[in-house]
Amino acid sequence: MQPSVSFTTCQTDDQLRQILALQKENLRFTKSEDVERDQGFVTVSHTFDTLKAMNEDAQHIIALDGDQLVGYALAMTKKFKHSIPELVAMFNMIDRLSYHGTSLQDTPYIVMGQICVAASHRGLGVFDGMYKHYFEMYKPSYSLVITEVAKRNTRSMRAHERVGFETLHTYKEEGSEDWVVIAYAL
Repeated sequence: MQPSVSFTTCQTDDQLRQILALQKENLRFTKSEDVERDQGFVTVSHTFDTLKAMNEDAQHIIALDGDQLVGYALAMTKKFKHSIPELVAMFNMIDRLSYHGTSLQDTPYIVMGQICVAASHRGLGVFDGMYKHYFEMYKPSYSLVITEVAKRNTRSMRAHERVGFETLHTYKEEGSEDWVVIAYAL
């Protein structure tokens, strides 16, 4: 990893705007299918206000190279279940699942709302570094980190498996993607 990359929490509106810019560069269907399969993609586009409210509730983890944001991992508590229409079904499904025999509805979990690394910093340990910081930050308050990844996003699936996520559930979203719901025990 480049020695100038540091991991911290999102603190400023400028950092939130940098998250949105990196998100926009990596949104699903903005690149070819081959590029998306090779480099990964993100699915949901957030508004500034929603991203800021999420950050005020549970801070996003960011990777900085100097003052330039080169990665982010969004934190989303159950409080935001109805804030992003595309994610309501995911939250409802999570609450019907269990982890090692324990209902997730009764488990203190946080949703990793989206993770992205700038193309210039991929393969340098930024993904793993952000998750290390994320796990340390949220371990005192939560038992699990849960997220879902599009099955065809093979780069993201491999990276999540590498840092220790386990598959909880797979499903097909009608007219869209095959999804894998994954969890990491804190």
